[in-house]
Amino acid sequence: MRFCLACAVLLPAAVAASASSWAQEYPARPIRFIVGFAPGGVADLLARGLAQKLTEAWGQQVIVDNRAGAGGLIGMQIAGKSAPDGYTLLMGSSTQFSINPALRTVPYDPIRDYDPILHAALTPVILTVHPSLPAKSVQDLIKLAKGKGMSYGSTGFGGAPHISAELLKRVAGIEITHVPYKGGSAAVTALLGGHVQASFGAVSTSLPHLRSGRLRALGVTSAKRLAAIPDVPTFVEAGLAGFEVEQWFGVFAPAGVPPAVKGKLNEALAQAAASPQLKEHFSSQGVELRGSTLQAFAAYVKSELARWTKLVKELDISETS
Repeated sequence: MRFCLACAVLLPAAVAASASSWAQEYPARPIRFIVGFAPGGVADLLARGLAQKLTEAWGQQVIVDNRAGAGGLIGMQIAGKSAPDGYTLLMGSSTQFSINPALRTVPYDPIRDYDPILHAALTPVILTVHPSLPAKSVQDLIKLAKGKGMSYGSTGFGGAPHISAELLKRVAGIEITHVPYKGGSAAVTALLGGHVQASFGAVSTSLPHLRSGRLRALGVTSAKRLAAIPDVPTFVEAGLAGFEVEQWFGVFAPAGVPPAVKGKLNEALAQAAASPQLKEHFSSQGVELRGSTLQAFAAYVKSELARWTKLVKELDISETS
C-alpha cells in the first residue's frame, strides 16, 4: 500500500516535470506551417513573414507548406489531424473558421478541433473596377447597377469578398451577378481582361494594378482609410452606414497542444508580429498586423463565428448567390 501511495504521489510530479522539460527544449526540430491557400495570397505572405521571424529567433526551420484547395478545407483537415505537439501550425482565416462553418456543413469543428494561438492580422475587402467603367465612387457603381446588368468577380464562394458583395446588394437594393474564381489573382486577371465589370478582393492583390492605373478603387470595407491607399474612401464614407467587413487571420494548432508549448508559441509569434519591419511591410499592403493573448484570441474566434453565422443567415446566401 505504501508503494502504491508513493506512486500516486510521485507519478503526476514526474509527468509534470517531463512536460516542463519538453516545453523548455521546444522546438527541437523543424516546424511545419500549413497554409490552406495558394502562394502569393495574404495568408501565405503572413505565414512566410512570421515563419522567417520564428526561424531567426529559434534557430529551427519553420517551413511553410501550401495545401490549397476547397476554400482552405484541405489545409484545415491536414492540420487538424496532425499530432498536437507544437510542430504543426496552421495559418487560419475568417473564411475557414467563421464563414464556411456558417454557410455549409464542414468536416471539422472550428472551436473544438483547433487551439487558437495568435490573432495575426486584419485586412479589409476592396472594391475595384476597370477604368473604362464610368464609375468613380461606390454610389456611381450602385447607380450603374440599377440601370443595367453587371457582374463582379471574387476569390470564390463564401469568402469575405463574396459576403461583402452580397451585403452591398442587400443594403443598396441592386442585383449584380457573382462570378467566383479560384483565388484573388484570377479574379483580378478577369477584371483586367474585361470579363467582369467589378471585383471584390484583397487589397494586396489589387495594389500593383491600382498604382499602374490599370484598375480603379472605389472603396474599402474597413472602419477607416488605409495608409497604403489614403485616397480611397471607406464604404461608410460612401454613405453606407455600418458597412464594415474585415478578414482576419490567425495562427492555430491541432487541439491538445500542451499549455506550456502554446504559451511559448504565442509569445514568439506576438514578438514576430510586433516587428517594425513586418508591420511596415504589411501596412504598405493594406494589412494590419495584430497580437493577442491565447485567451483573447480564443474568445475572438468564438465571437466571430457567431457574428458571421448571424450575417450569413440574414443575407440568405446560397451556392447560387
